[in-house]
Amino acid sequence: MDRIKMVQDYVDEILQSSVNKIERECGYKHLYGVSQACAVLAMKRNENVELAVVAGLLHDIYRYKMHDSTDHAHKGSLLAADILCSIGSFSSDEIDKISQAIYNHSDKTNRNTLFDEILKDADVLQHCLYNPLACVAEHEKDRFRMLKEEFGLI
Repeated sequence: MDRIKMVQDYVDEILQSSVNKIERECGYKHLYGVSQACAVLAMKRNENVELAVVAGLLHDIYRYKMHDSTDHAHKGSLLAADILCSIGSFSSDEIDKISQAIYNHSDKTNRNTLFDEILKDADVLQHCLYNPLACVAEHEKDRFRMLKEEFGLI
C-alpha cells in the first residue's frame, strides 16, 4: 500500500468517527482540498509532492480528532508525528519536515521554508476557493493575491 493511501485511511477513520455530519463533511472537504492544493503547489514549486500531500491531509487533524481548534497547529504537529511514526513508513527527516510545516501553517504572515509555505498557501487556496464569491479573510488577503499572481490570474 502506498504511503499516501495509508495516511488517507487514518484520516478517514478519524473523520468517520465524528457523529456530527456537518463537521465530518467539512473535514473531508478541507483536509482533502488542502491536500490536493499541496500537490499542485509542490509540483509547480519543485518540492516533494508526496510529503506535501501528506502534510495537507494531516494539517488540521488535531482539530478534527479532538474537536478543538485551540492551538491546533502546534498540537497537531505532535499528533501528526505520532501518526506517521505509527504508520512506520516515514523516515525521521520526513516526519520532521511534515510536522514543521503543520506547526507553522497557521502563521500566515511570517515566511518559513519553501515546503512550509506550500502548506500555508494550500490552506489559503482551499479557504478562498471553497466559495470564490465569499470575502477573503483579512489575514489571508496578501497571500491569496500573491497566489493569484503566481498562477497568472490577475
